[in-house]
Amino acid sequence: MKRGIIGAFLLLLSTFTLAQQTQTDSYTQYELLAPDSHSFRIYYYVSATNAGATHYFNTLRKGSEHDINKVVDLMTGKELIWTIVEGAEARKNGLTSAALDTEYLQIVLARPVPKNGQARLLIDKTYKDEKSYYNQGDTIVFDRSLGIKRNSVVLPKGYEVIGANYPSQVELTDNTRIKTSFMNNSDQAVTYKVTGRKLKKPITASAQKNNSPWPDYQETPSGRDKSKARLDYQLNERAFQNRDITYYLQQPETNAFRLFHDYTEKREGIDKYVNIVRAGSKATDPEAVILDTGEQLKIDTLNGEQISKKNIDLGFEPTPETEAIVIWFDPVKKGQSKRLRITETYTDPNRYLLHNNELVWDRSLGRNRNTVVLPDGWLLTTNSIPAKISLTAEGKVQMRYINDRPDAIDVLIKGKRRK
Repeated sequence: MKRGIIGAFLLLLSTFTLAQQTQTDSYTQYELLAPDSHSFRIYYYVSATNAGATHYFNTLRKGSEHDINKVVDLMTGKELIWTIVEGAEARKNGLTSAALDTEYLQIVLARPVPKNGQARLLIDKTYKDEKSYYNQGDTIVFDRSLGIKRNSVVLPKGYEVIGANYPSQVELTDNTRIKTSFMNNSDQAVTYKVTGRKLKKPITASAQKNNSPWPDYQETPSGRDKSKARLDYQLNERAFQNRDITYYLQQPETNAFRLFHDYTEKREGIDKYVNIVRAGSKATDPEAVILDTGEQLKIDTLNGEQISKKNIDLGFEPTPETEAIVIWFDPVKKGQSKRLRITETYTDPNRYLLHNNELVWDRSLGRNRNTVVLPDGWLLTTNSIPAKISLTAEGKVQMRYINDRPDAIDVLIKGKRRK
């Protein structure tokens, strides 16, 4: 608890204002410990987004006994200073929405959150909660209301999964424990119930390490031979993938859309991000920033021979028509990571156009989280893939696609001018 005491002391030396705490990219993994302990270790990944904020508050759920193991700044890999405070103190320290009967984990951030940036955290804590994790005959049950939208549960070693009440991926981890994961695409918290049963014999390891050049992103190749089983397929947990993209459609006569997508690079020594422009598209006005610091990055737009001369590995031999956007940054150090936001304008007359006075947008989306925003003055008439529909702050219609499957979705959107 020494860190907590130091955190409280440092807090007295500074004052700060927290208007309304905001966050993004939340993901939680629940690692179930020995069943008789009724305890589970929580790995909570979250990004604070309040520009200028120097602290972050994490609610400690009532009804659970909690121990804080550590809090890590994901950019540097360094542990952060924290303290546990009551709701009244959290209010005094800027969290005006704090409940008086609740405890909060108050974290001193490694650096103030940059404008339009993030402070990425890993909160490692252990809860004991007999109502959420218990024995039921010869089985174990994890039954808990989860407000976070992306979650996973790791069963104790030597247990098989025999129940999950929401559609879930299942993975045999490297240490032969079974993990279930799911994505909640609703606006409400849901109760996730996972049931496990003890095995008579332990599971032997069979999973192979994922050597994909993009380790947090993989989709099923559309051109695979579907007459044969995928013997070498590497499962990549969909809920954990942290690649979000937003498309802002321009007026359809331009065939153009502005987009931004976020990507985390954590592989030691990597000094660039390569975005391969789809055939038939043209990319212009690229921008890139490190969300952790606000640093603007150098960008090159390269074609065919230029790509080969710079020894940039695309995973295939580039043709003269191949175009790639290359974003350069300082090499990632061991145990550290960088969160990038790449912004570009694409022109694609084959997949985004005006046809018979109707807006048509037809595109394959591979990420697990995708948003498409219609241009000003247009109403939605057709949407092929189920999506959450809402208005932006500017009154534009937007569709949010949460795809918990490992394959891409082909989204067809049509619209008409609002008269």
